[in-house]
Amino acid sequence: MEIEGRHYRTIWLDEDGATVHVIDQTKLPFRFETRGLASVEAAARAISDMVVRGAPLIGVTGAYGLALAARQDASEAALRSAHAALLATRPTAINLKWALDRVLAKLLSAPIGERAAEAFAEAGRLADEDAACCEAIGENGFKLIEEAARRKGGRVNILTHCNAGWLATVDWGTAIAPIYKAARAGIDLHVWVDETRPRNQGASLTAFELGAERIAHTVIVDNAGGHLMQHGEVDLCIVGSDRTTRQGDVCNKIGTYLKALAAHANDVPFYVALPGSTLDWRLSDGVAEIPIEERSGDEVSFMQGLTDAGEVARVRVTPQSSPAKNFGFDVTPARYVTALVTERGVCAASEKGLRELFPHEASL
Repeated sequence: MEIEGRHYRTIWLDEDGATVHVIDQTKLPFRFETRGLASVEAAARAISDMVVRGAPLIGVTGAYGLALAARQDASEAALRSAHAALLATRPTAINLKWALDRVLAKLLSAPIGERAAEAFAEAGRLADEDAACCEAIGENGFKLIEEAARRKGGRVNILTHCNAGWLATVDWGTAIAPIYKAARAGIDLHVWVDETRPRNQGASLTAFELGAERIAHTVIVDNAGGHLMQHGEVDLCIVGSDRTTRQGDVCNKIGTYLKALAAHANDVPFYVALPGSTLDWRLSDGVAEIPIEERSGDEVSFMQGLTDAGEVARVRVTPQSSPAKNFGFDVTPARYVTALVTERGVCAASEKGLRELFPHEASL
């Protein structure tokens, strides 16, 4: 994505190889700032504090975090300790474990003196692979939007939830990548952007991205999606995933399940875009087996916004005496998912469909 005429990935390594840089997503959409990560502790804080977020980007940040740890102490004990600390930052997104396991295995098979360099090289490969993977997801999902436009013969209205765009990955995004591809191909489209309480990733991040790309969009409250579907104002839904079971159950930002139910009730196609790294082949029943992150209730009780004076302020929106519960994710059972959009193609949300696209991974 271009910001003020310059193309940015969401994470990159300094030319001198000393510092990892990320876009500070807690400042968006009001300020575009970057932050340097010089230690494994800084990388862990960036993940836990949601300076970076989105399953693919979390994974790559974790990989760079392990590289930063290896530069400080490349012993097996230190690397395993760093792996555990990074893994504990966000329990739901499986990409983090996938990336950390891949880098750690590579390091433990290398001589101790070569581990730091190998770790940075592997993290860089992961970043490049993610960008290419997301562009492929965009190409595959583009065909679904193109077909919807052909059937309708007019503007395609797409509903998305949370942020599964460029900011959630290294580049392109997952659920938003097909929208970028379709818009650049000249398809007339409009995106309904769920605000995505409590952190408002839709209103702040997805809207920021679509605005930068000059794509028509409208921010709506989370509970408006069903109403729009009832009145024929949504042609298809596309969301991302933080973890998907081998049976096709999808774990995504809290509120996704309700959108899937509304789509099912109104015969609106409900697509989930995800990279293969988000698949958890160990799990079958997503509702029973996927750990759901519970975050601070302050995210519900307080909101951040821009005042009329141009200052970013944090305000309370609940009574001080009212407790708040903050579940970060929910699980949409596979029966409510029309299809899964991956870098290898589109498939049914089922074990059979996934195995056809990922035969090697399914057999491990």
